[in-house]
Amino acid sequence: MEGRYLFWIIGLFLVFGQGCSPKSNEKEILEKEPLSQQDSLKGFALAIHGGAGTIKRENLKPEQEKEYRQKLEEALNAGFEVLENGGEATLAVIAAVQVMEDSPLFNAGRGAVFTHDGRNEMDAAIMDGRDRNAGAVAELTIVKSPIQGAYQVMINSPHVFMVGRGAEQFAREQNLEIVDPGYFRDEKRYQQLMKIRETEKQQLDHSSIRQLELEDPYFNDRKYGTVGAVALDQHGNIAAATSTGGMTNKRYGRVGDVPVIGAGTYADNATCAVSATGHGEFFIRNVVAHEIASIMRYGNKSLSEAADEVVMEQLVEMDGSGGVISIDRFGNIAMPFNSAGMYRGYIRQKGEAKTFIYGDEEEGL
Repeated sequence: MEGRYLFWIIGLFLVFGQGCSPKSNEKEILEKEPLSQQDSLKGFALAIHGGAGTIKRENLKPEQEKEYRQKLEEALNAGFEVLENGGEATLAVIAAVQVMEDSPLFNAGRGAVFTHDGRNEMDAAIMDGRDRNAGAVAELTIVKSPIQGAYQVMINSPHVFMVGRGAEQFAREQNLEIVDPGYFRDEKRYQQLMKIRETEKQQLDHSSIRQLELEDPYFNDRKYGTVGAVALDQHGNIAAATSTGGMTNKRYGRVGDVPVIGAGTYADNATCAVSATGHGEFFIRNVVAHEIASIMRYGNKSLSEAADEVVMEQLVEMDGSGGVISIDRFGNIAMPFNSAGMYRGYIRQKGEAKTFIYGDEEEGL
């Protein structure tokens, strides 16, 4: 009898003890956001950026501002149409990014800046929050849509990151549109290169160049320029995509944060999708996109809190300038930046695209 009672006592302990164990619902806790965020479910949505930097009203003529806002709205509508028709978040971010890649207004695709050698070299990345599958490419010179190149790496190869001639060969094998390098040449971008080259001839040391960056917004903005999109689809999945022409006057095969998964691009359904823009070296060193996701996961902070902590605190402490767009699986959007401005926007309802450029614009998020 004593053994039977002991058996029942052990059984009861296991049943009730397991229910009280802090590890019994560990997976459930990791996969859920705080209840306050669950209650704020906003439905499918999309956000974009077209680069950050010293963007001020006095630097843009009214007609230029109108042109930028129209192209941002076009990109938002293109991505939202995919979502509205039940399409996946990955396809929506590609649609939005391609609109900006095809415009010389932005430093990506046709508007890509020039390297020191007078070439256009483009990088891109995409990530699917469902399974954290990702694809990235760098130093493309003949692929019309770099973001499509990254997507093909993600879905049709066992790899994540391809570079240069190998990435271009793969793009050909995937029947992507190949163009002459001259397709990407924009005269305004080329003149930017000429001005910066001439300026650097007159500044011989690092401290002089750093001082020039502080004094001359035109020179400072040579480091910024990226386009990106993040989306939440009707199936509850999120994705991020980013594309860039890199840094004006870059040398030595330099690659920035955009194609580095976790730095300039990241997506995980359990936390958020992030696309970054800014001085890439700092975004790589801070692993910015993944850091935002980690703060949400382990610090139990909201998307807005996590994004602000990284962009407005961590990056600022290191003199890193730029911003991010981000979305979580509840449709919450955060678009913080520590530069003077950032081309950005979001859309939640058809025909209601919201676009912003300057730092003092109320976003209503």
